[in-house]
Amino acid sequence: MDRQSVREEILDDIDEEFELELDDRRLEGESTGEASFRRTYFRELLRLQGELVKLQDWVQDTGEKVVILFEGRDAAGKGGVIKRITQRLNPRTCRVAALPAPSERERTQWYFQRYVSHLPAAGEIVLFDRSWYNRAGVERVMGFCTDDQYEEFFRSVPEFERMLVRSGIRLVKYWFSITDDEQERRFRARIEDPLKQWKLSPMDLQSRIRWEDYTKAKEVMLERSSIPEAPWWVVQAVDKKKARLNCIAHLLSQMPYQAVEKPLVELPPRVYHPEYERQPTPQDMIVPEIW
Repeated sequence: MDRQSVREEILDDIDEEFELELDDRRLEGESTGEASFRRTYFRELLRLQGELVKLQDWVQDTGEKVVILFEGRDAAGKGGVIKRITQRLNPRTCRVAALPAPSERERTQWYFQRYVSHLPAAGEIVLFDRSWYNRAGVERVMGFCTDDQYEEFFRSVPEFERMLVRSGIRLVKYWFSITDDEQERRFRARIEDPLKQWKLSPMDLQSRIRWEDYTKAKEVMLERSSIPEAPWWVVQAVDKKKARLNCIAHLLSQMPYQAVEKPLVELPPRVYHPEYERQPTPQDMIVPEIW
């Protein structure tokens, strides 16, 4: 493979990021200021993703265990940051845990039990797209838990997280903050965009009705569950691009990672067997080449 072909392969990978960005921009428009920031955004994002690869290599090499929690308002941009973090990482090393509503059986378990099964082993990174803090947020506001269960959560969660940290897990917690007006704008964009309507759930609509209740629940949560071993970090997320860069840069600053030396990889020559004759692929098995 010549150098031009290699370059084309690298550019093809970079195009994936532009595809994600085009998806973000649909129906949203772009101001002059946003357009001028795009070049900086892509340059910095690719640089930070390169650092994330180094972080991944360090985690694998040292056997570290990393857990990152992403919480925040509906439509605050948590998913977009998670996509950018995982985009160039090995899914066997870095995986996302996005749990559905608990089953009838899970509701009878110890509250943290279903989350424990998703915690990392040595050499793994787990990103929780919402986490055990559901109890402090949506469950509290929507009345899905009792007052006693709510209070027990706040008695238990500091000790639970201290146990995680003592066991060797590096725990980082992010809350994504947006304004009332910005959430409404993003919800309206989802309503108008057929490719994003699946993101709009009945719970999202309730979050508009109960904005102040969610605000109060968030304030209590940050006050009662931010501990020295696992403090909360608030990401200002009205500007999606800046929020992504700021969150990734901060995450990297929380990890004492360093570049891992790797042996030089040399591609071995292909082995040919003259007696082997390749069989033709049946035409009815070939995907039609429309483009």
